[in-house]
Amino acid sequence: MSLRVYNTLTREKEPFKTIEPGKVTMYLCGPTVYKPAHIGHMVGPVIFDTVKRYLTYSGYDVTFVINITDVDDKLINKAKELGVEVKALAEQMTEDYFDNLNLMGVNTIDHFPYATDYINDMQEMIQKLIDRGHAYPLNGDVYFDVTADADYGKLSGRSVDAMMAGTRVEANDAKKNPADFALWKGSKEGEPAWDSPWGPGRPGWHIECSVMSCKLLGPSIDIHGGGLDLMFPHHENELAQSESASGETFVRYWMHNGLMQSGKNTGKVGGGHDRHGDSPAPDSTAPDSTDAQIANKLAGSAGAESVKTAVFAHHHPEVVRFFLLSTHYRSPIDFSLENIAKTEKSLDGFYRLFDSFERITGVDPYTLNIPNVREETVSLSSLDDELAANFADLRNRFLESMDDDFNTGGAVGILFDMRRAINGFIQQQKLEESCSPEQSEQLTAMVTLLRELAQLVGVFQRPVEKSSGADDEFVNGLMDLVLDIRQQARTDKNWTVADKIRDALKELNVEVEDGKEGVRWSRG
Repeated sequence: MSLRVYNTLTREKEPFKTIEPGKVTMYLCGPTVYKPAHIGHMVGPVIFDTVKRYLTYSGYDVTFVINITDVDDKLINKAKELGVEVKALAEQMTEDYFDNLNLMGVNTIDHFPYATDYINDMQEMIQKLIDRGHAYPLNGDVYFDVTADADYGKLSGRSVDAMMAGTRVEANDAKKNPADFALWKGSKEGEPAWDSPWGPGRPGWHIECSVMSCKLLGPSIDIHGGGLDLMFPHHENELAQSESASGETFVRYWMHNGLMQSGKNTGKVGGGHDRHGDSPAPDSTAPDSTDAQIANKLAGSAGAESVKTAVFAHHHPEVVRFFLLSTHYRSPIDFSLENIAKTEKSLDGFYRLFDSFERITGVDPYTLNIPNVREETVSLSSLDDELAANFADLRNRFLESMDDDFNTGGAVGILFDMRRAINGFIQQQKLEESCSPEQSEQLTAMVTLLRELAQLVGVFQRPVEKSSGADDEFVNGLMDLVLDIRQQARTDKNWTVADKIRDALKELNVEVEDGKEGVRWSRG
């Protein structure tokens, strides 16, 4: 199967064909850095980091950009509230964002442009829009005229008439049309400001992404990503101003990820984008409307807290990444610590497999030479015909899932199938008791393939650090005592007591394995 991508603009899956053969340009809207990153801020970067990983594996040269909005109303207001400089707050929160991306294994981003570094470029694009009759100055502001763009609304499916009919009265009611949005905002006293032909001020939200994308990737790009809540007004406005300024198609494939929701509450964890003061309210009659997903802001939920305190304090970032990729990227994500805990439990099986592999072969699985190009996949020639066919089929099914609009949920399921097949081989061949060089080579090929595919979703890249706190020391000591008692019962042939201990531990989700090197236990 060749790669197909769902395009929000056409509402269809389309064959993936890039502007320049062999190369991909990809842009993702980044955060406004006015507070610590919450779990919602991690969703897009994890998804599109995975998209880049797979495209690179498939042979494409990918340039991936995520912007940093370091000037905005929310940032100005927060700095004023805290009594700090806007620049200082932005720098602090940007470092927090970068730190969290690193923890989540998001390391494929090529450029992080800052909005404040492109103010002159933004003014140039605004002037071009004015010159072409798509924008107009108004009392120190500049607005985009939505009626001057015949295609306005084509991404979200909202008509201009419907938008204007549903628009609340704006602070600046002198605009030509209520739906017109700000390209430049005149500054108020004490706010950050830059000189411009229209007076001191700062750029509007939407113009930032158009300019940074154009400057780093060109006027036409292959992929533009973001959450469904950004489709309107942000991406709609980006599209309108970019194409009005350049006369070229702005984006080939618009990819929108589903929003994170908490339990049965529908909406975006962390709250929606509240920079819509110059834009109309959502139109629930629009085709493929996402209003049902973004209607309720969950700003009071745990997901809106710092991801470090709300999530990473309870679960390793690799677990969180795996959780985010366990569904298709266009589906809503049901956020809860309970659901993440279920993912953690399922991941433990992979970690136990890696431990078994190292005991059997004497090789650290994280040091294996992992192919990172599709055509150079690990050889399965050491396996017998039936086993080789099985693992080749598993690999093909994984790639078919990813080729089908980057279906990570389906791909992750294949990783579990592969884990079960490897464990079956270990048990059938009794490798924990003895392992020949030939069997070691076969097992190594299987585990290498597992890690080759797992790297495409960004997991199992490095060993997960295990906690060594006081509670763990207590549990380890207690388990040593219980297993000593069980071993003594086995020595005395008191099978009733030995089996009772094992069964009781199993009910507590503790798995006990009897191997040639002794007894091992793990939490299931």
